[in-house]
Amino acid sequence: MAEKHKVKIHSVSKISPPSSDSVTACTLPLTYFDTQWLKFPHSEGLFFYQITDLTFDLFNSVILPMLVHSLSLTLLHYLPLAGHIMWPADSVKPAIYYFPDQNDGVSFTVAESDADFSHLSGNNGNREAVEFHHLTPQLSISDDKAEVVAIQITLFPKQGFCISVVAHHAAVDGKSKTMFERSWAYFCKQLIQMQRQNLNNSSILLPTELIPCFDRTLIKDPKGLDVVYANHWLAFQSDKRSFKLVSMPVLKAHSSVVRKSFELTREDIKKLRDKVQGSEVLIRQAKELHLSSYVLTCAYVYVCLVKAMGVEGDATVMLRVGANCRSRLDPPLSVNYFGNCVSGHGTPAKASDVVDPENGIAFVADKLSDLVKGLKREVIEGSEEKILFVLKYVKEGGGQASGRLLAVAGSNRFDVYESDFGWGKPKRAEIILDRVGSIYLVEGRNGGGAVEVGVVLEKPQMEAFSSLFVNGLN
Repeated sequence: MAEKHKVKIHSVSKISPPSSDSVTACTLPLTYFDTQWLKFPHSEGLFFYQITDLTFDLFNSVILPMLVHSLSLTLLHYLPLAGHIMWPADSVKPAIYYFPDQNDGVSFTVAESDADFSHLSGNNGNREAVEFHHLTPQLSISDDKAEVVAIQITLFPKQGFCISVVAHHAAVDGKSKTMFERSWAYFCKQLIQMQRQNLNNSSILLPTELIPCFDRTLIKDPKGLDVVYANHWLAFQSDKRSFKLVSMPVLKAHSSVVRKSFELTREDIKKLRDKVQGSEVLIRQAKELHLSSYVLTCAYVYVCLVKAMGVEGDATVMLRVGANCRSRLDPPLSVNYFGNCVSGHGTPAKASDVVDPENGIAFVADKLSDLVKGLKREVIEGSEEKILFVLKYVKEGGGQASGRLLAVAGSNRFDVYESDFGWGKPKRAEIILDRVGSIYLVEGRNGGGAVEVGVVLEKPQMEAFSSLFVNGLN
């Protein structure tokens, strides 16, 4: 059991865009891609930055002012993130509202921790999942409204600091959240460089790839699924327009649930690709597979996870993939479209086929390949069946709506390690997930086609998973 560490909250404030005639109230409608996630747990991320000589004075006088100033400048380009999700009585669905005259802004917490920075940001052992809870802020959510974003900066004296950005799932997907984080990092790094050169910071402009597109008319919804989804959530909560999240099992303090990070190098992924392509079953089928790093990583991790969790025989598991749909819609969206535009799809499988010692990885890769290739417009676009599946999942406590659910959060294509605020790239990027069996992906810190995999399991399961993961590549 990990030692209990203290966190001291120094301040909680609101960061708003700079006052300007161009900053006016705005409303951002939610699409069906957004309303699907109206009651789901937030997206929580952590970036660890190592500065071994970091004192409180340096942190307070240099780092914090830069982070605050750059965040304010960033919000000029991301005004909806400074607002709230609300559902007025005269509106058929919720929307994001920003009111500069009502003290809207991003909740900004400054804290200090005596925990071991190297342990939390390392990858050489298990870390109890609860150890990360004090590093993330809480979104303010009531019956009437919900914050869109909350941020916490935590100092680890003489070790470094971490940044946690928590975002409401109905407002952003992983691609959009990462774009905001990278934009903030860009402004901060530019401010530091201009300050060193005694230059005026008014000339800082976001690069094209970081300018968000908020045009909701790009999402075609002739069936009015945005309202259909919202109404299903209303019925789910007895017609109450509350924004309080659905009840999901949470970790208790000092639980035996641990998280651990693993890495698949480019060479590891090539081994997996060769193994799948050499499968006698697939050779006989003469089938062309979609074997991206994402598919191969998911296939390998799913096989290890099912084995580690002891799922056997005819038990059903649900193999799922998630996809950024911006380029898959007709017409395609801008790559910078800001909001939710992801779709997940799954297929059932017998555990015995997944854990087959000879063909398990190839079997799963084949299934996932079919799912990815099947991501056509008619599959991606919303339907009433999708929200019913989501609600069934929720009613079952986030459990297995159709057998044991295997899915991943994150992506190895988001470039999260590009979030350099001026003090170097993160030592570690984490997505905070607590549920046993949770998996997340980010790209390898040092590039080169590597993929980092985070897994959350009970301690005995993690021991089994670690052994399977390492030995399976040998």
